[in-house]
Amino acid sequence: MQLTRRGAVAALAATAASATLAPAGRAQDGALFPIRGEDGKPVVNYKVPVELESRIEELPGVVVIGNPKGDVTLAEFYDLNCPFCRKAAADAAALVAADRELRLVLVPFPVLGVPSIQAGRVELAVAKVGTPAQFQAFHREIFSGRGTVDGKRALAVVKAIGLSVPAVTRAADDDSITETMIAHVRLGNALGLQATPSWIVKGLAVLGHPGRRALEQMIASVRRCDQPSC
Repeated sequence: MQLTRRGAVAALAATAASATLAPAGRAQDGALFPIRGEDGKPVVNYKVPVELESRIEELPGVVVIGNPKGDVTLAEFYDLNCPFCRKAAADAAALVAADRELRLVLVPFPVLGVPSIQAGRVELAVAKVGTPAQFQAFHREIFSGRGTVDGKRALAVVKAIGLSVPAVTRAADDDSITETMIAHVRLGNALGLQATPSWIVKGLAVLGHPGRRALEQMIASVRRCDQPSC
């Protein structure tokens, strides 16, 4: 992979840093709904503008798993080097397996440095070249390991799941991947997502991973009263 193109990597790294550190223009020290994590502590959550939420579906490179016509859509913004995203990925997979009406939108969100940017290029290439099932296999394999995930490690996973490494490499090196990654990070910044993973469901942003049970409760509330908490 031509991951030495410093201009593209540096530009994306700067954009990622702004998404992680810059104020998002809204208070995030409270919670709109009484959502609690597995440790019993409140989880930061707040309303997001509908026009921003709708843009998630328009992003290139997002992958929909579960029921494409499901009655509830849950979007996850994540980084391949986020330790909390490993647990979130397992919980999200379990949710999809248990809930036939759930529609899960996976949004790569590379904000944790250059290794994440390198791996993110490969991940987006997998989304472009492979099927949703192959993308899920890539996702599972990546999060089953430990340590830093960079481009080299991501390509090793591509090989392990049976995709063509040359085809994925060519796709990953395309300039359109850089633009896609920047679009993801800019939208995450506009949504005020100051943590990974972050979730969007029915106009609500939830920062961090609250755990499977909390996600199930939010999904059930959307079905019951059309908002993430009744």
